[in-house]
Amino acid sequence: MNIKALVLLSGGLDSMLAARVLMEQGIEVTGLSFKSYFFKTDKAKKVAEQLGIKLIEVDFSQEHLKMVKNPAHGYGKNINPCIDCHGLMLKKAREILEGGSVGATLAVAQNQVGASPAPTKTMYDLIATGEVLGERPMSQNKDSLKLVEKISGLQGKLLRPLSAKLLDETEAEKQGKINRDKLLDISGRSRQRQLELVKKYKIKEYTNPAGGCLLTDREFSNRLKKMIDYWSDCDINDIDLLKNGRIRWLTLKDAKERQGNNKILVVIGRDKKNNEQLERLKQPGDILIELVKEVGPTSLIRGARNRELGIREFDFEVPKELKIDELELDKEKSEEEVINFALMLTGYYATKTRGKKIKININIIK
Repeated sequence: MNIKALVLLSGGLDSMLAARVLMEQGIEVTGLSFKSYFFKTDKAKKVAEQLGIKLIEVDFSQEHLKMVKNPAHGYGKNINPCIDCHGLMLKKAREILEGGSVGATLAVAQNQVGASPAPTKTMYDLIATGEVLGERPMSQNKDSLKLVEKISGLQGKLLRPLSAKLLDETEAEKQGKINRDKLLDISGRSRQRQLELVKKYKIKEYTNPAGGCLLTDREFSNRLKKMIDYWSDCDINDIDLLKNGRIRWLTLKDAKERQGNNKILVVIGRDKKNNEQLERLKQPGDILIELVKEVGPTSLIRGARNRELGIREFDFEVPKELKIDELELDKEKSEEEVINFALMLTGYYATKTRGKKIKININIIK
């Protein structure tokens, strides 16, 4: 039989090995990778190239962000909704398997063996992942694995080749499409079995673990959680600001423009790259603060009411010493006080300008 499998590729070792185990049975494997605001498909592309298989990429950024804001089954250690995220990915995979459309976000990546043709109803016989029973205590225990199947609508249809012998038999196995005896029984957090397979399959390059999801990063996760709490309508441009500098939240007096919220965001760039990104991300109504002559940070204020257009340049005296914890950040501030706060930090973090009078540009974006 010419069996075809759609395998979710994260770019990590486990999903790579899952694909390889199926390929050893003569199964034709196509990789499937997802792109969102919090992770990319770069690693999956490299894995597909190394395996010599086709790769389908799906950008589900908008739908994924909506889920991240309010996951049905909660978050993990940080703001990572792994159960709902895996369920959403597999729901999309099921749509491809059943010949449905995943919308305009479906793109096909071309690698060593050419581009994958558009999915048809009979194109794939099964869906597989690289999940390992017990490797992640919260999202890969038996109950969680079954819950993910339920969310995706793949009960009894989802194959996990690395732990298959420890899980219920799937329809593909019952129908003889897969030889269960050639599947594995890996469990737990030890990587010993996986490393043995690396040698067996002569895999030269791999990532272990896949990583790359910003939602598992503690600092970014804390920033995002606060933004979602303050600005429930936040979009990707807002979220991108969190990646580009020092973050300060202030409370603006008598300003309730974002869903009844009066929180205002101040971002101070840490380096040239941050400064360039803040320049790129600016939107109408934002206030951009830049040093005129000195080298230092660019700062951006978002959420202000001031809609006066134009650029103002003036002299500002930077404090020689500054204690952030004495600035009463939890106290409501006028818009002028917010701007002065941003001016002060912009000059202070330039370090060489401390205690000096410098020229600063304030640009209220049109």
